[in-house]
Amino acid sequence: MSDNAESVAEAVKPQASAPSPMRVLAIANQKGGVGKTTTAINLGTALAAVGERVLLIDTDPQGNASTGLGVPRQARKVTMYDVYSGEKTLEEAAVETALPGLDLAASDADLSGLELELGSSPRRSYRLRDALSALRSTGKYSYVLIDCPPSLNLLTVNAMTGADAVFVPLQCEFFALEGLTQLMRTVELVRGSLNPALEIQGVVLTMYDRRNSLSEQVARDVRSHFGDKVYETVIPRNVRVSEAPSHGKPVLIYDLKCAGSQAYLKLAREVVLRERQRRARAA
Repeated sequence: MSDNAESVAEAVKPQASAPSPMRVLAIANQKGGVGKTTTAINLGTALAAVGERVLLIDTDPQGNASTGLGVPRQARKVTMYDVYSGEKTLEEAAVETALPGLDLAASDADLSGLELELGSSPRRSYRLRDALSALRSTGKYSYVLIDCPPSLNLLTVNAMTGADAVFVPLQCEFFALEGLTQLMRTVELVRGSLNPALEIQGVVLTMYDRRNSLSEQVARDVRSHFGDKVYETVIPRNVRVSEAPSHGKPVLIYDLKCAGSQAYLKLAREVVLRERQRRARAA
């Protein structure tokens, strides 16, 4: 573990808690540039920092989440391509990252041809769900985050079919609202044909700029439409968050004290609290 990772663990001081059932969240938005992969990396890191056991699944052929967690392409011996093709299990694909409690199932460019390769194969939309079912039985993780591609394709459909809920990062700009409308239609389609239990876990506002009146207007519009599905925590526009991936580090390890890191820690705590409340209501 690096010195920076040790400082994160020491500063956050996670509290031990009883093991919780595995919750699978597809981090999705069909519009690119909304902070989806950034949120996947840093929410996963923050959840691990507060004591959760997390697996981040990178299903984007670009592999940005894998790179952002410091796993170079030459080190990706087993990837999600191997899992989708049935050659390996998710547990075999998972590798440790610099932060204890956070594992990664990496992506590579081979995923880009998966849709053509699977063709009309049986259960082609259920490949990830089947892999996740085997992982649930291990009790190893409390959260699985799936970083989806910014498009509606077989990889996104697999992620939503295998997920318990969809976690939506939303950039505070006008066109992001149009992307959200498209995403909601996709969720309804998957719910109607592949995964009736799929729900919206929540919406997190990203790249929020308090100096920009449009950010506040978008926030008001989203909160009026989705109500308490929108997290109280907002992720500010922060240069340290943008810099961190070029160093192969989550922002919490790159600069723990910056506004972006503190926002993701706050978001992680809010996610955990809401999840506990959801389980209590279901009990």
